[in-house]
Amino acid sequence: QVQLVESGGAVVQPGESLRLSCAVSGISADWYAIGWFRQAPGKELEGVACVSSKNGPTNYEDFVKDRFTISRDDAKNTVFLQMSNLSQEDTDAYYCARTTYPMILCSVERPSMFKDWGQGTQVTIYS
Repeated sequence: QVQLVESGGAVVQPGESLRLSCAVSGISADWYAIGWFRQAPGKELEGVACVSSKNGPTNYEDFVKDRFTISRDDAKNTVFLQMSNLSQEDTDAYYCARTTYPMILCSVERPSMFKDWGQGTQVTIYS
């Protein structure tokens, strides 16, 4: 059974940093693109960043460029999202998911291409 489990969410102050983890089991995560998404209550799911299959190119939505970094540790079958200079606008539940098929150039603009969503981890920026 394929499972993706997010962790690392916390309550932090504006300007601080967090690292989220997405632990993958049941598959070799490096075969698939892994994406991070976020969603606030009552709002649509929003793509954040992804890393392509076989540690290929990464892709970021404009609002997180130069602040967030996505990376893989294939030995641990885990994908990370390093977030810096957080603001209140980053307060959301964050989710990871993997693509249905290997993807050599990932994009988070189409969440329907992802599956096996985790349960989410809450990030709250509070001043």
